Amino acid sequence: MRGLADRVAFVTGGGQGIGRAIVHRLAEEGCAVAIADIDLDAAYCVALEVKGGRVRAYPMDVTITESVRAAIEQVEDQIGPIDILVNNVGWDSSKPFVNTTEEFWQRVIDINLKGVLCCTRYVIDGMIERRRGKIINISSGAGLEGSKGEAVYSAAKGGVIAFTKAMAKELAAHSINVNVVAPGPTNTPLFKKILDEKPSFLEGVLRATPFRRAAEPNEIAAAVAFLASDDASFITGQTLSVSGGLTMC
Repeated sequence: MRGLADRVAFVTGGGQGIGRAIVHRLAEEGCAVAIADIDLDAAYCVALEVKGGRVRAYPMDVTITESVRAAIEQVEDQIGPIDILVNNVGWDSSKPFVNTTEEFWQRVIDINLKGVLCCTRYVIDGMIERRRGKIINISSGAGLEGSKGEAVYSAAKGGVIAFTKAMAKELAAHSINVNVVAPGPTNTPLFKKILDEKPSFLEGVLRATPFRRAAEPNEIAAAVAFLASDDASFITGQTLSVSGGLTMC
């Protein structure tokens, strides 16, 4: 895709699932990719998978401001200024809201929403200075429509969409694009964990999805690569649902 060769991409949660697929796709398009993940071993494994690509792994916990700041500084020191930020990291555990605790709420919000705020804050100064940049935030169909058993996750992912729209308006004057990719159910370790907790969930999801299947991680990665490219230079503040029709924006 146009405009991706030699760009520097920073992908959070790139050690598995959708993040891993995004790392592979951006590297294939010619980006240097920094994988930021709390599981450094997993991030290293992904970096080693990419043959001939400029991919490095960095330890980072999106819930800790100093960890985020340190990782971004390291990347810009060692690879170069960040052109593309992909806020991908996410976490949830499916359960009725009545069975959740405040500690659980805080963890879900910190990982899924605060992490996006924090990474964005410490990347945008450089983007503003250079007057260019692409930010792609990974939300979810749950953030568009709500999801039974995922009330707090839905709230956090809905917050990601609202934050994206606000940042798109703030950063357009600096030629920075900010968009959302909202996956539907995708064959990832987190999705498999939810299926273990709620085996009947898959049948209901497939029945409601026009394509009658879950997404593959590379299909989400393709949408991210498009929004990161020059082909999407006049697109900002948008939510691209990649859900096989399960959610329609």
